[in-house]
Amino acid sequence: MAGIPSSSSHALVGGLVGAGLAKAGLKAIVWDGVGKTAAGIVVSPGFGFLVALLLVLIVTWIFVRSRPNAVDRLFRRLQFVSASLYSLGHGGNDAQKTMGIIAVLLYAHAGRHGAFVVPLWVVLSCQAAMALGTLFGGWRIVHTMGSKITRLSPMQGFCAESAGAITLFTATYLGVPVSTTHTITGAIIGVGAARRTSAVRWGVARSIVVAWIITMPLAGLIAAGLYMISGPVFP
Repeated sequence: MAGIPSSSSHALVGGLVGAGLAKAGLKAIVWDGVGKTAAGIVVSPGFGFLVALLLVLIVTWIFVRSRPNAVDRLFRRLQFVSASLYSLGHGGNDAQKTMGIIAVLLYAHAGRHGAFVVPLWVVLSCQAAMALGTLFGGWRIVHTMGSKITRLSPMQGFCAESAGAITLFTATYLGVPVSTTHTITGAIIGVGAARRTSAVRWGVARSIVVAWIITMPLAGLIAAGLYMISGPVFP
């Protein structure tokens, strides 16, 4: 409603931890996994920022003698490539988290043994949910990311999307779940700061950071509360 992009990764991890704590206490939490996820949450926006900054400098140097209109036309086309790569990175990292939670619940409650396999219907369901969410998603968030943090030219949009994709591919290769929201926000701030620091609307960026901070504990509290309510009904 407010148009502030929040992290689905934060919400998912916070809800999982909150429900686990409500059910079995501290012993239920695998702290190594939580630490790995927390590290990814902190590192990913910084990495996206640096890669975007570097890409802007490289692209600016390459096209320094080109006409602005020609550069705009070229990068409007190239943005289809960078946006596709970013979407692929998004699905390769974000969708796996939801699939993992659904699959492990099925595995645990079905009493299965042997190799851990994600059923095909779980994969297709998560893919469909992400596609429909993107299709019918909040245009307020699109407006916030596209123009409220900093004004993006086609070249800057290409650099931000490419930096986000590189960050997501790297994190997925390392097996670290990260926030795509964090990643692209860091990249957008990076391309804005490459022009000048005043080009970034730091007040909007600050609101996004605040939303990030409160998402995980709030999701945890809601999950714990729902468990307390439903636990006696569904032990």
